[in-house]
Formats: sequence, structure tokens, C-alpha cells
Amino acid sequence: MHARVWDAYQDGPEAVVALVATLMSEVAAHVETLAARVTALEGENATLRTENATLRATLATTSRNSGKPPSSDGPGIKPHPKSQRVPSGRQPGGQPGHAGHSVPFVETPDEVQVHAPSHCAGCGQSLAGVPARRWERRQVVDIPPVRTRVIEHRAATTCCPGCGSATSGAFPPGVAAPVQYGPGVATLAIYLTQEQLLPLARTGAVLAEVFGCPVAEGTVERAVADCHDRLAAAEAAIKQGVTAAAVVHFDETGVNISGTTAWLHVASTPHLTFYAVHTKRGHAALDAIGVLPQFRGRAMHDGLTSYWQYSHCAHALCNAHHLRELTFVEEQLGQDWAKDLKGVLGEIKHAVDDARGHGLLALPADVQQEFVRRYDTVLEAGAQANAPPEPTGKRGRPKRGKAGNLVDRLRDHKEATLAFMADFAVPFDNNQAERDIRMTKVREKISGCFRTPTGAERFCRIRGYISTLRKQGMPILAALGQAIVGDPPLPLTTWPQGPG
Repeated sequence: MHARVWDAYQDGPEAVVALVATLMSEVAAHVETLAARVTALEGENATLRTENATLRATLATTSRNSGKPPSSDGPGIKPHPKSQRVPSGRQPGGQPGHAGHSVPFVETPDEVQVHAPSHCAGCGQSLAGVPARRWERRQVVDIPPVRTRVIEHRAATTCCPGCGSATSGAFPPGVAAPVQYGPGVATLAIYLTQEQLLPLARTGAVLAEVFGCPVAEGTVERAVADCHDRLAAAEAAIKQGVTAAAVVHFDETGVNISGTTAWLHVASTPHLTFYAVHTKRGHAALDAIGVLPQFRGRAMHDGLTSYWQYSHCAHALCNAHHLRELTFVEEQLGQDWAKDLKGVLGEIKHAVDDARGHGLLALPADVQQEFVRRYDTVLEAGAQANAPPEPTGKRGRPKRGKAGNLVDRLRDHKEATLAFMADFAVPFDNNQAERDIRMTKVREKISGCFRTPTGAERFCRIRGYISTLRKQGMPILAALGQAIVGDPPLPLTTWPQGPG
């Protein structure tokens, strides 16, 4: 630099001016380069901050503040539970006036054992033949050892004394093999695998240990297949009943079929349960299953995008999901509006429960209007705290973040969120579907994945039938026994609508 200045000075004023102009141009170019670099670093910094916030939010997400299942929280890191219920002020346990329950006395016991004293405790005199002054009864309810009962069928062949023709007797229907298990064994095997969710090997072990009846896995699978085939009409009736209901709960969960993820879908009411398995989760699966395309009632769900594509039915959103998401926004993002909205939703639910207890079918119009006003006010505060980001020039909609997306959903789907307030037949949450789908996850934990799609389909049909029977108070074991011989009792498919 010094040499350039000296050379310009030696060459005269014009050279100096030229050199100054050159240096200013170089400085301007360098400043422009630095400005571009600063802009790039600021963009990179913003991206890293966003990624950091996203990762922190992911780490902070648990079953208490999101839709994640409790099993995903992991050992040792579960947060202290915070119930969404409002404290009642009552002590836990049975309340005053609650009738207790114990094992009832049987008026006609199977066996009576008399324990009479043989001699007087005072003087030792014999008490034989002396009538009792009073009796004290105690009963022991027990299960005697149960073993299999073998019935041998013999078909006689007799020669006619007149013509000499030989005629054989006919075996009863269903008695085809030289040695076979009867319907009672098949019924119990189905009950253990489909209701109690035992693996095939453990089912065989239970039958062997308890009843002395060792059953191979293949025999259990054949019994399940037969039951599945004979419940086709019952499943069709359940599906038709669900499709015709006024309010239906929908949900889905991933299942492992031979190492591949598929989706188990449920459509249910307080009295009916219909399961179906499909390789897809979204619109293609819902169309193939066939309930939502024909459904004209109100669908309660968790807001999965595919459900909104069915515009011919009304919708309701699960507020249990909203409360968990609002908990996340409150605790992890520090936004007070989320706490306020949780309070509003809780007050509405309390008012609905109280009004329902007084025989009302909906809250009064003025009460609803006031709740809607408060709902809108809180959401406006949420919108101000999560203003849409400035356009970046990139294709697509800018990311809104968890809080922003929640505000948009609660505002865009206000009617579906507050449907339980206007119509008491609509429940506050989607817990019905979650309860119905929970046992399918328990089955995976106990028995592992499904080996084949056929096995998953059999489980869906039989389990849906069992769940429906349980909801309607019908005896499950007896119904399975009738199903295995081809005469399953059909559940009721028409019920008064309501959340419970």
C-alpha cells in the first residue's frame, strides 16, 4: 500500500486522484462483500435458532403436553403428572352414603359341611344328638380342579336280518376326525388370544397346565380363523350401526405387521366398536375402510388432515389434545394466553356437565355467546403473541411453530372445538376412541407384532365383536362359544345418542 501511494505521489496529482478512486472502489466492494456475508450469517443464525428451538421443543414434548403416548416418555424422565380435572375438595375413596360391595352369600350352595361340637366346653359332657340353638354361616367360593372331558362316539354297523344289508349309524355333526378338540376348547383358546391377548404359545401352556389339554399353535390359529369367518355378519352389522350413528369417534395407530408399519383404524361409539387395518393412514385408507364416505353424523377426531376431506359430515375436535398442547405452550414457551384458554375450556366443560345433570340438552344461548366471546378474546391474544413471520421469498407457507399452528387451528375450527357446548350429544374429547384403540397396543406389547395381514384382519374382526359385547353387557365367553358353532348373537346396533 505504501509503495502504491509513493509511486502515485511521484507520478503527480492525477495519479494520486486515480489511486484514491481505485482505493475507494476496492473499499466499497469489500464493504459490499462484508454486508452480504453479514446477511448470510444472520440468515444462518436465524435458521439455527429455529432449529434449536424446534429441537428443544421436541425434547420437552411428553405425553402430558402433546399427543405422544405415555410409553414414549421413557424410563426415569416422566414428569410429575398434572391432572386437567378441577379439584372437588372431597377425600379420595368411597364417599358417605356409598354402598359397599362384597362377595354375596349363595342361597343354594353346592355342598354344606356341618361343624358341630362333640363335647361341652364347660363340663365335657357329650353333645351328640343335642339340637343346635343357632347357626353361623361362612362360605368359601373356590374353583375345583378342572380337567378335560373325553366323549367317545361309536357308530354301530348292523346287518339287516331280512336282506343282509349292513347299515351304519351316523356320527353327530362336527364329529369328523378320529380324535379332535370340541368347541369348548376352541372357545377358550379364542378367548385367551383375542380377549386376554395371550400369545399362541402361552395360550397352549394355559390350556395344558389348567385343563390338561395341550393345544398346538396351529390348532389355535385354525380356531381363530373359523371364528373370524363366522363373525362376518356380526362385523357387517356393527359397521352399519357405526355408520348410521349420530356421533362417532375416529382414531388410528401404527401396528407392526411382519416388520412393516401399517395402520389400525377404529370407528366407535359408547356401544359399538369397529376396527380395520390398512397399509395407509390417510384418505386412501379411510375410503377403503368405507365408514366415513357414508357417514352423515358428527365425526369426533384429533384433527388429522385426512378427516377434514369428508365435508358431508360435521366434525368435532378432541379437546383433551388441545389441553395438552396448551400445556406445552404455557410451560415450554411461556405464553400466558394458553393458560387462560385452558381455563375457558375447563369452565365450559364444567357448565356443560352441570347443565346435563339438570336435564338440559344444550347451554342457554346467552351463556354460549359469553363463552364464545371469551374464547375469541383469548385467541386474539394468542394470535398477537404468534404473529405470522415475514415472507422469506421461498415457496410454501412460512413455518408458524407449535403455538402459531395451534392458534390457527383453534380459530379456523372454532365450531368443531366448541361443538360439545352447543350439543350435549357431542363429547368434550375423543377418549372413547383412544380407549378402544388402547387394547390393540397392549396386544402388541404382550404378543408382539402381527405375523401376517390376515392375522391382523382376524384380530380386528374378533376384537371389535368382543369390545362391542363388553360395551353392551353381553357375556363374552358364551357369545364366542355360540360363534364357534356358527350361531353368534348379534349385538344391538341402534342406541340413543350421547357422549356416554
